[in-house]
Amino acid sequence: MIIVTGGAGFIGSNIVHGLNARGITDILVVDDLSDGRKCLNLADADIRDYMDKDDFLARLQAGEDLGTVEAVFHEGACSSTTEWDGRFVMKVNYEYTKALLAWCVTRRIPLIYASSASVYGMGPNFREERRFEQPLNMYAYSKFLFDCHLRPQLGKLDSQVVGLRYFNVYGPREQHKGSMASVAFHFNTQLEESGRVRLFEGSDGYGPGEQRRDFIHVDDIVAVNLWLLDNPQVSGIYNLGTGKAQSFNDVARAAIKWYRAQGEEGGGIDYIPFPDHLKGRYQSFTEADMSALRAAGYDRPFMDVETGVPLYLDWLAARS
Repeated sequence: MIIVTGGAGFIGSNIVHGLNARGITDILVVDDLSDGRKCLNLADADIRDYMDKDDFLARLQAGEDLGTVEAVFHEGACSSTTEWDGRFVMKVNYEYTKALLAWCVTRRIPLIYASSASVYGMGPNFREERRFEQPLNMYAYSKFLFDCHLRPQLGKLDSQVVGLRYFNVYGPREQHKGSMASVAFHFNTQLEESGRVRLFEGSDGYGPGEQRRDFIHVDDIVAVNLWLLDNPQVSGIYNLGTGKAQSFNDVARAAIKWYRAQGEEGGGIDYIPFPDHLKGRYQSFTEADMSALRAAGYDRPFMDVETGVPLYLDWLAARS
């Protein structure tokens, strides 16, 4: 059996589908379905069972044996960067992951978990070293602190533990995330509504729409997770982006090009004032240093936005 926490969410459900593509269906999905819309991410997936995240935690803390577990993909978390209830975030993200780590290590079960590029704060260096880490919100702090909890243990464990610092992920099955969905998702909605997309004016020395992020398609995220499943000798904390920053304008142009290719007229960009509440708290530049993961043996290429965005918009159009 393989356990996927957050398995009804964005990345988790894509991992489930990636496992299904390998013929693996002996999967326990753990999640919180208070937002029942997330079940749609699994409606076309095959799993063995589902368990509520609180029930799962209680069984972990009781030391229960859930049978033969091949690996755990831990994608469950409060992922909102605007959530400032620190007690809630630390309980759900930090304490939960510590309990899961202890349970996996005791049983020598590989654990591959979602960290976040948000641990680097404003950057500009995005390398897996303590001196470059300066989280700016509770979500980032909770991810950062667990990475700090793990670091002294690496090299002493008898089983695989990997933290993946996801950069700006976009792709299928994120529609339930609302305002936290990717810009590619929002551009698609804006094009459907008005034939135009909206971007921020310049900030931090960047021109309008020229702020740059490391945008990575969720298929590439899944590919790395499954590669780690195949390579249990690999442990550590690794960045997971493409290694190449691209501008928001690049994403917008890719979306507009796709929109026009569907025979639609129009397609343009409107630049809106940069919000005051984001000044000093906005990552105008992110770019993953991918040398550590490459050194660990992962050698496959990553999609750029010119490839990934139309692939994603094709998926959305097929389901509209």
